[in-house]
Amino acid sequence: MSLEFDASRAEWIAREELAERMIPLIGGLYRDFGVVTSIHGRRLINRSPVELLKAHRFARQAGDVELDLADSMRMLEALREIGPGPASVDIARLVARHAASGEDGERMPLADFLRLELAPVVAADGEALPTREGTDVVLYGFGRIGRLLARILIAHAGDATGLRLRAIVVRKGAANDLVKRASLLRRDSVHGSFAGTIEVDEEANTILANGTLIQVIHANDPAAIDYTAYGIRDAIVVDNTGRWRDEEGLSQHLRSTGVARVLLTAPGKGSIKNIVHGINHDDISAEDRILSAASCTTNAITPVLKAVDDAYGVVRGHVETVHSFTNDQNLIDNFHAGDRRGRSAALNMVITETGAAKAVAKALPSFAGKLTGSAIRVPTPDVSLAILNLRLERPAAKAELNRYLRQVSLTSPLRQQVDYIESPEVVSTDFVGSSRAGIVDGLATIADGTDAVLYVWYDNEYGYSCQVVRVIEAMAGTHPVVFPAREPVVLEASAALDDTVLVAG
Repeated sequence: MSLEFDASRAEWIAREELAERMIPLIGGLYRDFGVVTSIHGRRLINRSPVELLKAHRFARQAGDVELDLADSMRMLEALREIGPGPASVDIARLVARHAASGEDGERMPLADFLRLELAPVVAADGEALPTREGTDVVLYGFGRIGRLLARILIAHAGDATGLRLRAIVVRKGAANDLVKRASLLRRDSVHGSFAGTIEVDEEANTILANGTLIQVIHANDPAAIDYTAYGIRDAIVVDNTGRWRDEEGLSQHLRSTGVARVLLTAPGKGSIKNIVHGINHDDISAEDRILSAASCTTNAITPVLKAVDDAYGVVRGHVETVHSFTNDQNLIDNFHAGDRRGRSAALNMVITETGAAKAVAKALPSFAGKLTGSAIRVPTPDVSLAILNLRLERPAAKAELNRYLRQVSLTSPLRQQVDYIESPEVVSTDFVGSSRAGIVDGLATIADGTDAVLYVWYDNEYGYSCQVVRVIEAMAGTHPVVFPAREPVVLEASAALDDTVLVAG
């Protein structure tokens, strides 16, 4: 028994040491080339050795085999050798594709394989890759979503050729306003401490976070700010206040000098395009000056609904959200203009309305008139649950439907939006910090013929903020190219339904 114990410890230490050696390679690829590495959607940047080991173990979800660290190390070293341009690279899938390309002695040398796989972002001999300039971003409002957007943008700063967080705009609340704003960025009761260092310069009214210098601007009028006075030009202003949701109100930002475009982090009204990344971000045009990133619930359910509709067809459905309370509710009973929202959020379940079901059709027009929705606010600070009760065109068995959604989460064009889990022990707090828009709880799935019920968890703060950042990247043209190409997951049905199989690209 002692020998087994010693052997297990020795194996762990060797794997941990190899993971430690990966860290500078992962960081260098990001800083020097703008390459974001991941394992089936699990980002590897700024991860500890143990977190890297967990990511390699997660690869069992795709093929029942843990990803070999030595294979990942060789892939990282080869990526460094070829020096590609900005890209999002799935190490696990590239390892699998290289392994499938032939026997050991017949496989193409890894560097040559990567030059072919990543051809669009690899310079030809004697040529240089085109350079790109960073896009300035201003956060108008610095509440729950604003601060999480700041954390993500700072973490994604890389070599500053992507999105550059330049300023936040708030109304001055107190003499020590700047210190308090910085403190809220540094510490969060739900999401934990800021990963890095923060310095405050009260004279210059700036916050320096992990090398990102953020100008704090105090203003009450979104139309009266000269951003160019702070060196900010052609900025995307992200309005996190929710105060204005129509084109007339949001266009005030465009009257400020230095602003090019506006993104609302709430459902937009009127003709404003509501964008759910992964669904309709390709609809963004250069002429769109004002856009909306829709709501957290719309982002959570729309990708899952599209995946199900693509494979089975959705005739109609009802969406019930069990939603964490938010700042627009009262902590204790007090007057509130909204129905029931005046009652204590910390003590009650509160039935309220949600526009998410109707808002799905703004991103997926084929769902117009198909969905109804309602919501229950509950006494938890973060992570919500959407229950999708659907009538399908084609019947589905639980195991088949779950296999399909699992593959959607691993290999499809929606893998940044949809995650999948099967565990009898998970609860809401297990999904705090998830970067996916929604996570399908496979064990809770109900499927009986053409009736199906899906349970979708979502971090209504962080997961939504990740989707917002993806929309900003799409607006700026800085969203990294994904390799290998994400291929759709489709159902191939034989004459008998029992013979239906899942095929993942």
